[in-house]
Amino acid sequence: MASERIPQVNQLIKKELGQIILREVDLPEGVLVTLTRVETLPNLIESKVYISVLPDEKTAEILGTLKKIVYSLQQKLNKRLKMRPIPKIMFVEEIATKEAGRVEELLEEIRDKKSKFKNQNLK
Repeated sequence: MASERIPQVNQLIKKELGQIILREVDLPEGVLVTLTRVETLPNLIESKVYISVLPDEKTAEILGTLKKIVYSLQQKLNKRLKMRPIPKIMFVEEIATKEAGRVEELLEEIRDKKSKFKNQNLK
């Protein structure tokens, strides 16, 4: 039972916190914030909420904003969730998506070079 509870808690926190941030947090125009995943400790004391920000240059600013208002966000989350204890929220920059994006860029460069090489050999 405990093994099923943590993933359910992660999904619930991700869903509810995502709605709160979307509707109630004043973000700069043109900035897209995505909650990529939530990792909750087995004892439900703490949840790391991983965020991805587009454009990348705004990541530090958005993380700073979310960390400043984390107490308010925590209170709103506490009111929405019908569970005890409710984990303490910590915002963390999602690095895995950046790395995946970089891998995609490199693969695209390789494809382009391979395509150019083939075209040169056909001439």
